[in-house]
Amino acid sequence: MTGPRPMPFRRGLARTALKVTGWRVVGEIPTSGILVGAPHTSNWDWVATLALAWSVGVRPRVLVKKELFEGPLAWLFRATGGIPVDRKHPGRLVERLAEEARRDPGFTIVLAAEGTRSKGEYWKSGFYRLAQQTGLPVALGFVDGPSRTMGFGPPLVVTGDVRADMDLVREFYADKRGIRPENRTEPRLREEERAAREEDPTTP
Repeated sequence: MTGPRPMPFRRGLARTALKVTGWRVVGEIPTSGILVGAPHTSNWDWVATLALAWSVGVRPRVLVKKELFEGPLAWLFRATGGIPVDRKHPGRLVERLAEEARRDPGFTIVLAAEGTRSKGEYWKSGFYRLAQQTGLPVALGFVDGPSRTMGFGPPLVVTGDVRADMDLVREFYADKRGIRPENRTEPRLREEERAAREEDPTTP
């Protein structure tokens, strides 16, 4: 599902772009697994993520809303590993991705956990469920406009204790603000609230 590795030209282009734009890259860029990109506050996040992956010779798949495959830039999203997603009817998306991951040892996918560039209330839980089903580590990627830094933190192996795992995610992203900080969504899953109510039925 990851497709062929990028041509050397693409890798060189990505490294040059990262250098000349003045952004500082921190952390180790993963070459496989589940890559979470956050805060997702701008269309430039997609460009930054591809540049990071291409710079180390990885061509990841990226979930993209299906409407973008119906416009004049559809060819670009297909050429850069886009997977069209119907947000109104997600169906068995996580299950299909898990099946691909089991077949492909080099499986690499980028997920924007917030699901939208606008400020929201919750993150989407697809990355967490996919990690549970596959056992793959989650690489926490970020773009921080105010400091002009981007990169990845240490890998996260989910334990099934969703609140404890998300506490680690929140700790990592506490100082990551995105390109447009006003659109940032705090890392939080609906599943955390359900888990709290199961433990304590009086929890609102």
